[in-house]
Amino acid sequence: MKYIETLREGDRVGEVYLCKKKQNALTKAGKPYDNVTLQDKTGTLSAKIWDVNSAGIEDFDSLDYVYVVGDVTMFQGAPQLNIKRIRKVGEGEYDPSDYLPVSSKDIGQMYQELMKFVKNLQNPHLKALAELFFENESFAARFQNHSAAKSVHHGFVGGLLEHTLSVTQNCDFISMQYPFLNRDLLLTAAMLHDIGKLDELSTFPENDYTDAGQLLGHITIGAMQIRNQISRIPDFPVRLANELLHCILSHHGELEYGSPKKPALAEAIALSMADNLDAKMESFKEAIASIPENNLEWQGFNHLFDSNIRRTGRNEI
Repeated sequence: MKYIETLREGDRVGEVYLCKKKQNALTKAGKPYDNVTLQDKTGTLSAKIWDVNSAGIEDFDSLDYVYVVGDVTMFQGAPQLNIKRIRKVGEGEYDPSDYLPVSSKDIGQMYQELMKFVKNLQNPHLKALAELFFENESFAARFQNHSAAKSVHHGFVGGLLEHTLSVTQNCDFISMQYPFLNRDLLLTAAMLHDIGKLDELSTFPENDYTDAGQLLGHITIGAMQIRNQISRIPDFPVRLANELLHCILSHHGELEYGSPKKPALAEAIALSMADNLDAKMESFKEAIASIPENNLEWQGFNHLFDSNIRRTGRNEI
């Protein structure tokens, strides 16, 4: 199979891909065409069907697996596929594992590492809360197979777990550097900070915002879920509950980034920075993933970093 990340200008494609999205449109002259987004486990590819009435263009829709024939061109610095023929394919003509982006890390092992943090919590109330989530089999199954985003960072199967573990590890390091922090509060907040994404985003292959995601967002959803579970734990301290919920509600750091509150506790500041660090590092890694290691050319303006970016040169011995 010719994966999307390997496609280059001038390539002729004849492969099965997942149709992530299909949208009807009109040219300035009023001629109909289709905007199509194709996907495999290595990424997505913008595509166009300019002649929608051609005999080679058969019926298909979003989230169908389709056999596509076309030519790769460049548009505004990115590859684009000019589709000549396309048809929906049936089961047995494709392997779903080729089309869902999956974490490069071992998902089961990552969950075990996260559970070690749960087991090592010293505060009995916070430990009981974390166990209510992470020891629940249904929650664990969903959490291990969910993405952390639609597209910005960790937008793949296992992405939510990978991101959560990384943020928790960042917070563990921070707590050792700054011993005055309430370690159990910080680590519990780190492990629970993005649980709302389970309901904000739909599962693969759709991986798109749900109605609840559009209306409430993962921060609000997560805080509501945590509050509900806290109510099940006898004598959970009110002050501790409010401190934990504050960390969740402020973990994006700024109001304009979606946080209902700005960080007002040291642990909330640490969490927001640990979260932002992991998101930024993963976003940069994904931005340069298709660039050869020896390519040190500037890649152009990247809106996520508000800067022109390039790879770092390797140390020469």
